[in-house]
Amino acid sequence: MAAGFKTVEPLEYYRKFLKENCRPDGRELGGFRTTTVNIGSITTADGSALVKIGNTTVICGIKAEFAAPTIDSPGQGYIVPNVDLPPLCSSSFRAGPPGETAQVASQFIADVIENSQMLLKEDLCISNAKLVWVLYCDLLCLDYDGNLLDACMCALLAALKNVQLPSVKINDRTGIAEVDLNQKSSLKIGRHPVATSFSIFDNTLLIVDPTGEEENLATGAITIVIDEEKRLCSVHKPGGSPLSGEKLQDCISRAITRHKEVKMLIDEVLESMKTK
Repeated sequence: MAAGFKTVEPLEYYRKFLKENCRPDGRELGGFRTTTVNIGSITTADGSALVKIGNTTVICGIKAEFAAPTIDSPGQGYIVPNVDLPPLCSSSFRAGPPGETAQVASQFIADVIENSQMLLKEDLCISNAKLVWVLYCDLLCLDYDGNLLDACMCALLAALKNVQLPSVKINDRTGIAEVDLNQKSSLKIGRHPVATSFSIFDNTLLIVDPTGEEENLATGAITIVIDEEKRLCSVHKPGGSPLSGEKLQDCISRAITRHKEVKMLIDEVLESMKTK
């Protein structure tokens, strides 16, 4: 009976749970799904991480390559994020050029990188006006079940902390870049932005870490990005139900708590890798 009711009236099915301040999967409205992080998943990448939030699974691989800087920014490198949502991860997505969801996610990540200053482009300069690093950050969704942005940001941050770049010098006589693979250094991560997403039900109720089904039934969505200094790096709200100032502040408070949890999780994984 319950399965049939859920199929015929999915919104009413959810409302019955929400009235009791819980969700069909047993979580409270403010409860997150289990989050796991695996760092260094791709041995052929310069940095990588795999993140699971519930069933949503995203893997990030970073490749560093040489590039010439632009005339306008001779002392800055490049960071190029790209989110891929193949049919493999969900029947909602089709093969071919990136769809709207993937494009929005890629732009969101690019904006967070820029606004949060998590990584300064000046630090990617090898030789001013001659040679810089370009970091291609490819984020592939292996399984989609909602809350894509949180998983992507977590995977990106963990992968960037895993990157090791070799020492590079420009030979003054030949002008050729000389790479020393025996001397590698980590990226200087200035800020650690963490995303926390919410869905809005019936224009009033806020639920955190929505599943794909919850996203489809929601009347709105919002993603808050916070760094370790409780600084607001980004607010992403793609239309839908409006939020009062009080509810927005509630979202920010929850995002601050979530930041501590994710940052601690990534740090624990990195620490365990050192002891191996």
